[in-house]
Amino acid sequence: MPYLVAADCPTQPAGERLRALLARAGILRMPGAHNGMAALQARAAGFDALYLSGAAMTASMGLPDLGIITVEEVAFFIRQLARSSGLPVLVDGDTGYGEALNVMHMVRVFEDAGAAAVHIEDQLLPKKCGHLNHKKLADAHDMAAKIAAAVTARRHLYIVARTDAAASEGLGGAIARAQLYLEAGADAIFPEALSTAAMFQEFAQRMPQGVPLLANMTEFGCTPFFTAAEFEAMGYRMVIWPVSSLRVANRAQAQLYAALARDGGAHGMVGQMQTRAELYATIGLPDYEALDASIVASVTPELAAR
Repeated sequence: MPYLVAADCPTQPAGERLRALLARAGILRMPGAHNGMAALQARAAGFDALYLSGAAMTASMGLPDLGIITVEEVAFFIRQLARSSGLPVLVDGDTGYGEALNVMHMVRVFEDAGAAAVHIEDQLLPKKCGHLNHKKLADAHDMAAKIAAAVTARRHLYIVARTDAAASEGLGGAIARAQLYLEAGADAIFPEALSTAAMFQEFAQRMPQGVPLLANMTEFGCTPFFTAAEFEAMGYRMVIWPVSSLRVANRAQAQLYAALARDGGAHGMVGQMQTRAELYATIGLPDYEALDASIVASVTPELAAR
């Protein structure tokens, strides 16, 4: 049903709904969705929560993932996903858009936009994709202060601390940072760019018992391909596929534009397109039309007396 109907909208705060999902058995699978349409398609496939990637957001805007977009630009994407799908959304908060006060502002803006969770990373600007080299790390205590600020500001938002330290400080350094971030109040830990199953397993084993861990299964990066079940067996409670939807969509669009340039039309691509009927069904057009007809009925005016 349309999100315009109050009865069809979630009443529990998004962060609380995410916590309820994490209380269930099994790993929570959160595919990346780079816009509202992708969010609808992920929900239709049966997913219960979504991930909003900074890399996917910026790429969809034609920009690199260097921490150069603003809190309000991210909020625009959050609103799309939360409004269209009604699902809890974990949001990539990059480095928090500044220091402690900026982090607190980000938390409130993201909550107001409908986010369920945010992860904050311990890089310095200009930050990079976690699977690239020569990342610059923030002081661990400065990062812990950001986590504490986020916890202070939040009403319901679930706070995930991401550490990129494994590449430069080794697994031991990443573990030490994660423990400090937990002491600052983080709800969960995201160890980025681990490169072997042994690293994932050791990291999980050296965390305090019961701490939820998030795994990043991105393509073309440092991490070998693991399934959700394999991550669960290694001790992880959440898994994201951050940019997969964007990569597939971009490849399809490139093929379309090549066909238009080559053939002078899109007739050769029709078999690869979502049909008009499929599009309308996905966005719920019939439901919106029925809602409109039930509320805004046409009234025939009476003949006015002279």
